[in-house]
Amino acid sequence: MKVLILMLGLMVSWGFGGELEDFIKEAKEKYGDVGERASRFLVEGMPAGDRETLKGEFLMGHLDLAMKARREFLWAQELPEEVFFNEVLPYASLDETREDWRSFFYPRCRELVKGARTASEAAQALNRGIFNLIKVHYDTGRKAPNQSPAESIKLGKATCTGLSLILVNACRSVGVPARIVGTAQWADKRGNHTWVEIWDDGEWFYTGADEYDAKGLNRGWFTGDAAKAVEEKWEHAIWASSWKKGDSFFPMVWAPRNREVPGVNVTSRYVQKAGAGGLVNFRVWDVKGGERVVATLNSEVETKAGRADLNDMAQLRVRVGDWVTVAYGGETRKVKVPEGKTVDLYWGDLK
Repeated sequence: MKVLILMLGLMVSWGFGGELEDFIKEAKEKYGDVGERASRFLVEGMPAGDRETLKGEFLMGHLDLAMKARREFLWAQELPEEVFFNEVLPYASLDETREDWRSFFYPRCRELVKGARTASEAAQALNRGIFNLIKVHYDTGRKAPNQSPAESIKLGKATCTGLSLILVNACRSVGVPARIVGTAQWADKRGNHTWVEIWDDGEWFYTGADEYDAKGLNRGWFTGDAAKAVEEKWEHAIWASSWKKGDSFFPMVWAPRNREVPGVNVTSRYVQKAGAGGLVNFRVWDVKGGERVVATLNSEVETKAGRADLNDMAQLRVRVGDWVTVAYGGETRKVKVPEGKTVDLYWGDLK
């Protein structure tokens, strides 16, 4: 609890003045030319609001711990400078509350990655362990989609964006390059989603936050949806966050007019040739306005409930008007498939 209070107390709101140049000067004195390059990169990518509010002491704290991780972990030592600057050094990913998350995550994540030999292994260890350690899991009862780690820890709940921010920061605290990835809207069903990419040995890999898969990275319930993304349409494309300024911006559906977070269109890495049509997404609820339940559809697939993301849905290849059997609680009921790519079924209403 004391650590949490400390983190919340470090959410910065001070005046700034000429502290940016003082920060760059101090970074050069402390770390030489690389310190100057790192601090300038950080300052050049800062959103306007951060330039006015963040203190040099806050920035130096992040720089110190980022440089410490670069020296300590083999995978960080081997990083190209541009990757370290853009995917490890930044103190934020989106528009979340600014805070000293490195001093919170570093000692905890350092223990979790013991024995890891690569950035991928470290990321897997963190995804498996950090959410249980800090007791934060998926829950639509969170206060805001873009909660900072401290805010999510206080509530014990977050949705995909909040969970992704936790995993990205946990990775960065031990020198694993990581970034937020997401889409404003799936191409063939309602809803948006956010996940995480990890850089290892020259490649980007993806994973869902708090969705550890023992089989490795590049797996997730959203893989099929991402394969249908539309590169040419901003709202249906897949974007990776960036600190370095560019021509595009990352989609933040909670702040649609905010274009301060640079975005890189990475759709081409996810898109695959579309298969035969007819895939319909299903969710089953106990009653309208109630809770999702785990039901079996056509004796083939199970629906998701509890901590599973709302967009993590069971899929069946069916046509409008087909009968679907729904098994739940020892009973089996039927429903005709209505029009639409996403179908919400309410157990109490089924025949």
